[in-house]
Amino acid sequence: MITTDVLIIGAGAAGLMCAAQAGYRGKSVVVVDMGKKPARKILISGGGRCNFTNQGTTPNHFICQNPHFVKSALSRFTADNFIELVDRHDIDYHHKTLGQLFCDNSAQDIVDVLLTECDWAGVSVNLRTEVLSVRKGPEYGYLVKTSDKDYQCKSLVIASGGLTMPKLGASPIGYNIAKQFGLDVLPTIAALVPFTLHDHDKKRFDGLSGISINCQVTSEDGVSFHENILFTHRGLSGPAILQISSYWQAGQAITINLLPDNALNDIINNWRAQQPQKSLKNLLATLLPKRFIDVLINDGTFAAKVADKAVNQLNHGEINNLASAIHAWQIKPNGTEGYRTAEVTLGGINTDELSSKTFETNKAKGLYFIGEVIDVTGHLGGFNFQWCWSSGWACGQAV
Repeated sequence: MITTDVLIIGAGAAGLMCAAQAGYRGKSVVVVDMGKKPARKILISGGGRCNFTNQGTTPNHFICQNPHFVKSALSRFTADNFIELVDRHDIDYHHKTLGQLFCDNSAQDIVDVLLTECDWAGVSVNLRTEVLSVRKGPEYGYLVKTSDKDYQCKSLVIASGGLTMPKLGASPIGYNIAKQFGLDVLPTIAALVPFTLHDHDKKRFDGLSGISINCQVTSEDGVSFHENILFTHRGLSGPAILQISSYWQAGQAITINLLPDNALNDIINNWRAQQPQKSLKNLLATLLPKRFIDVLINDGTFAAKVADKAVNQLNHGEINNLASAIHAWQIKPNGTEGYRTAEVTLGGINTDELSSKTFETNKAKGLYFIGEVIDVTGHLGGFNFQWCWSSGWACGQAV
């Protein structure tokens, strides 16, 4: 039996951040993880360069049943705080659009920062270690049996992540431990995930794979994102689709504004004045990919006889119908690609069960949950990593 002040289950972003902070406070800390490598999700994120935070992070960038829950941790350890940490380790990075920060070289740089911090803080990280059981200690703390060793700890931190990307070792262990101790676990679904399409839509869009369009995508609840969509051989992806997937429910349609930056009525009026003899079809192909325009014509979104008209021959009714089709194009996804390709898990440990300052559970003293395993899901763009840093840091000050 090994006795330690803090045992952390999960050597990911939140777990390693928490471990280093607790270690710097003089606590003995052990991290266990069943993976062959630590922080494997970091390594594949951002195309291998890790979008490690977002400078525009606010509580509004997170989905949680209690929207106030995230405020404390995010205010106490901010994106700027993590950037300072990266700067101290001389990591080269660059800014992209919408406040996103990426490593210049490799996501391994961020993993190395975390492992170096843990090393400096005296943390022991044990990989290829499966947790077999967790129970309350006879006098205090927790007894944790693993495939390698048995542990007794004063504080037990669950940083096991969600269910996304099962090939990387995702498991429901965090939810199972929560239920074991009587905590409420909200239903989980895949989020930030591509959509699949019904067979008839797959046939419609056959040949469009790889085409990207700048759009505004809106859910039935009125939530909108203005970024690119991408046609794939399975369905729809791209940043705007991944974002809206967190707000989509089975059976719902999404509305796509194909020209969010300009009113088509105004564009057509300009065409009528400057290029009156040109066909609508050819002019539309200057705004949207020609292959996509052909699909809209072929499926009857607007009639071929209208598309072939010269723009000066269009009547007001035809122009208004066309504008409605372009600015409010609707499609009903069949589903999502699921946890296999999702970036995060929506739902999880009900935050009403946790302290927003320490992440300790209300029902079991010394038991903490941080990171993706709890009911906090960020938007695309570095927000989920920032939540891991913030929740890990806050918990590390308390254990």
